[in-house]
Amino acid sequence: MLMASAKLLLPYPFTTKLPGPRYSHRRFTCSSVIAQSGSAKEHLLALIADQDRGIRTQSDPAKRAAIVQAIDAVASAGAGSVTTGDALSATWRLLWTTEKEQLFIIEKAPLFGTRAGDVLQVIDVRERTLNNVISFPPDGVFFVRSSIEVASPQRVNFRFTSAVLRGKNWEIPLPPFGRGWFDTVYLDDDLRVVKDIRGDYLVVNRASYNWKECMESSSSLSLLPMMMFCIGLYLLRMILVLWR
Repeated sequence: MLMASAKLLLPYPFTTKLPGPRYSHRRFTCSSVIAQSGSAKEHLLALIADQDRGIRTQSDPAKRAAIVQAIDAVASAGAGSVTTGDALSATWRLLWTTEKEQLFIIEKAPLFGTRAGDVLQVIDVRERTLNNVISFPPDGVFFVRSSIEVASPQRVNFRFTSAVLRGKNWEIPLPPFGRGWFDTVYLDDDLRVVKDIRGDYLVVNRASYNWKECMESSSSLSLLPMMMFCIGLYLLRMILVLWR
């Protein structure tokens, strides 16, 4: 699951000191920043609400441009904030993305007799781990493990370490490949907005549960085509990365 311009207009009150010239002073208040942030966030969420996690956006350039503009506005509200601390540690659930591999799996899953459930990014800053997870209810799970390192107040570097297709009593390991970074340009109690090394965007919210790698899932033969599809897509992506 691995895992840009509008500017917020803040008030510019004017003070006049006669007979001298007029000066303008930019004033930032807690209430005004919160109001701007909330408005930008609500606008972004409204734009992505009917986009099927980004599938519909792929064929609508105007909609994509509007969403990216809204992301830039949210990023402006979060400019200067630290987004790589403990608050980043969570199970994050996908709301919208431009990441083609994820969207392809979500869109094509019904052709393989299943459907994609929650798509998650599970981060533990202190343990320096990240798992990208695609679930296939009620049985299957495909996830990619990564190690992470905080590089700046908003940037995290990652390195893929392995990938796994897992059932209740079995798992299929896949080789690791690639590294990169992502910037969390906005973070609050329930929403996170990301831009990554490939120029892709990710909008996620905090899941109502904590995904753990040790969670067991059962599997059935009906999931095997989808599992093999995930393996093929994963290997194809690895080849493309190595070819670059």
